[in-house]
Amino acid sequence: MTGTVPTVELGDGLEVSGIGFGGMALSHVYGRTDPQEALRTLHHAVDRGVTFIDTADVYGEPREGTDGPAGTNEELIAQLLAGRRDEVRLATKFGITGRIGVSSAAAVRGDRAYVRASCEASLRRLGIDVIDLYYMHRRRLDIPIEETVGAMAELVAEGKVRHLGLSEVTATELRAAAAVHPIAAVQSEWSIWSRDVEAHVVPAAREVGAGFVPYSPLGRGFLTGALSPDRVAGGMLREQPRFTEHFDANQQVVDVLRDVGAQVGATPAQVALAWLWAQGESLGLPVVPIPGTRSAQRVTENADALAVRLSQDQKSRLDAAVDLVHGGRALTFTAKEWISAGRE
Repeated sequence: MTGTVPTVELGDGLEVSGIGFGGMALSHVYGRTDPQEALRTLHHAVDRGVTFIDTADVYGEPREGTDGPAGTNEELIAQLLAGRRDEVRLATKFGITGRIGVSSAAAVRGDRAYVRASCEASLRRLGIDVIDLYYMHRRRLDIPIEETVGAMAELVAEGKVRHLGLSEVTATELRAAAAVHPIAAVQSEWSIWSRDVEAHVVPAAREVGAGFVPYSPLGRGFLTGALSPDRVAGGMLREQPRFTEHFDANQQVVDVLRDVGAQVGATPAQVALAWLWAQGESLGLPVVPIPGTRSAQRVTENADALAVRLSQDQKSRLDAAVDLVHGGRALTFTAKEWISAGRE
């Protein structure tokens, strides 16, 4: 181990590194990845002390002739786990049955049989006996959430899963789920420019004792200041107005991050992450962001953000940056299953 990261307790006794690694960055969504380079980046993350690794059965290039979850991201991470299982807290997910970026509302399942089959398939691909944190990736609206979480709870009782998580749920859905089984973590998009969860979901998470795991904490790369329009044109981001017609206007948000970064000696990405930790402290719940990257250098940069401290004036200025954001966080194909804000 060449670096250490402080640990944080989410909910239900789940202890993880204070920053995680989002595996979707190593999937097809942002273009093809060299598998060996991806594996080196994963090893570097664990070496640096970033031991909370997040994946999903749907991440990765779909197999030819199939429409279901690819599983190739889990297979990649299995190579990491083969020699370092004891160092990693592994999170994976089920529920999305189509390809991310083109899926429709019908491409979500939450029935008991599917939950159990998905868990078994993930365990096989990952080459492990137990999943540390198992998420419902998205909710199937015509199935009571109690049914889905009840099936997940069976997996805990059988020793196949240690803790349960939910992604993009509403406050009402979270409370209903927590009445069935303790929920260790809620994962939803949350960042300095995506703050809709603060109105209802974050307070509910605090109420039920769940920690929060923000995905896309760096705005899918936009908040780093390194994203360019030509990089947007070739992938999923071209479906999001924030990155297309509002690209130039939203540079105002990055400018605020740069200005604060100049004051504290940090990059825009580090300031964006530091804001999330400070916001979690303000709102009274543990927050562990999971930025993804293909670069070992970025892994180190993100982990070093844990040392950044913001003054109250700087925090207030960053809080106000949400008023500079143009465009919502939804994709053009988004249905109510995909983001909690659509159902609140």
